[in-house]
Amino acid sequence: MDINFNKNEDHNKLLLSDLKHKLTKVKLGGGKSKIEKQHAKGKMTARERIDYLLDPKADTIEIAAFAGEGMYKEHGGCPSGGVVVKMGYIQGKQCIVVANDATVKAGAWFPITGKKNLRAQEIAIENKLPIIYLVDSAGVYLPMQDEIFPDKEHFGRIFRNNARMSSMGIVQISAIMGSCVAGGAYLPIMSDEAIIVDKTASIFLAGSYLVKAAIGENIDNETLGGATTHCEISGVTDYKAKDDADALDKIKNLVSKIGDYDKAGFNRIEAKKPKEDPKDIYGILPKSRSDQYDMLEIIKRLVDDSDFEEYKEGYGKTIITGYGRINGWAVGIVANQRKLVKTQKGEMQFGGVIYNDSADKSTRFIANCNQKKIPLVFLQDVTGFMVGSKSEHSGIIKDGAKMVNAVSNSVVPKFTIVIGNSYGAGNYAMCGKAYDPRLIAAWPSAELAVMSGNSAAKVLMQIEKASLLKKGEEIDEKKEKELFDKVKARYDEQISPYYAASRIWTDGVIDPLDTRKWISMGIEAADHAPIEKPFNLGVIQV
Repeated sequence: MDINFNKNEDHNKLLLSDLKHKLTKVKLGGGKSKIEKQHAKGKMTARERIDYLLDPKADTIEIAAFAGEGMYKEHGGCPSGGVVVKMGYIQGKQCIVVANDATVKAGAWFPITGKKNLRAQEIAIENKLPIIYLVDSAGVYLPMQDEIFPDKEHFGRIFRNNARMSSMGIVQISAIMGSCVAGGAYLPIMSDEAIIVDKTASIFLAGSYLVKAAIGENIDNETLGGATTHCEISGVTDYKAKDDADALDKIKNLVSKIGDYDKAGFNRIEAKKPKEDPKDIYGILPKSRSDQYDMLEIIKRLVDDSDFEEYKEGYGKTIITGYGRINGWAVGIVANQRKLVKTQKGEMQFGGVIYNDSADKSTRFIANCNQKKIPLVFLQDVTGFMVGSKSEHSGIIKDGAKMVNAVSNSVVPKFTIVIGNSYGAGNYAMCGKAYDPRLIAAWPSAELAVMSGNSAAKVLMQIEKASLLKKGEEIDEKKEKELFDKVKARYDEQISPYYAASRIWTDGVIDPLDTRKWISMGIEAADHAPIEKPFNLGVIQV
């Protein structure tokens, strides 16, 4: 019996239990009473629609389930950003599905709703995946219109993307399954084909009340923009459905006839499960983010047959690089080693820190993967680059810049899993959100911030202490501790993986055992999009 293993396992399983509890709550959307109202109208909820549409028993992943978590409290909250996004399979074809959740403020668009919709479209564009929109929305949430309406990455970008995706040949199918108002009316009609549900769905630029106010015309919403109007008079929509299930069946029928796609050609053979038990991850990963562990033991529980070919094993040891397979797909892995290592020159190097040699090794390995068309997987547990006179004199800035350059210019698909720490420039070099990973997910153990909670709290506490002293306030040891605890509690909330997920800095918080599925489905999606430009590092410092 390993007491540390057992303590780690207990801790990480508690974090997993908390994750499952949070997901259960998020899946209720606006709550049970709102769900009952949907059912009373003869409508499915957003999640029920997606479950009906996607192939049963096939793998799915949910994108940004925690979007909006803890945000907009003064407006009653916005669970899951008021929209559900899943990657899954329809009639065997991999697709992205976006469904407005009408139980959350009638499906109105908050700022985070726009960001989440844009992320769904980004995934479809990068991977050339068909995208299905299940529309049931009251439009822009008016009290926050200034934060969702006019800017480049706001509401209007959705329709710009509709047009660009159409020109790229990316299939877009919409079903209008409830309200579809004003600018939001363009989304389904800019799709390739649009289905509308009779009696429960409507689409118009202005509803009956606004029409009355604007031009004095008296008309009901059904006559103004219902299914019969748009299928038989205006020709705006293409198919009339008698209910939600009928509309979803029509989507299945349409998707089943889509032709095959051009493939990127990433290498895949028959999948094998890891030889080492993936459940051991819960015991290997330490409770404390500052404790050491061997990242190689994590890798062995993620790759097929636990078979990993390490590249430059004896050099630049604080980053592990090498080749493996995940669910049959060939991958190149770049992972932070979290144990103390010793170089051949006798130098001790801290785990989780990027040194000159590890940055150089990673740059070369990333170039190799681009040369051989092998997708990259980054496993983050990084505290940053090494500091101090020795590192500065050795050119850590230029060596770090080389690594960032390679990550930035990489043309093979990249996938990032935040296992533990993700601090400062280390986040950037290890392919944080700013560096366009196709998917980025965090384990419940993750922390994302410019620096660790302790370090940041000490700095912020000193600033606050100096401010109070300037005002003439006395700071004794007890008050200093209270001040530190207050600052650290505030900062710790911001480094939580849920804080990052709520703002879509990551695509989700996931069970470590789902990592293989996320990466495998991500590479399968990426295989829809052949690489169109050569790898070019650009100008680098030598």
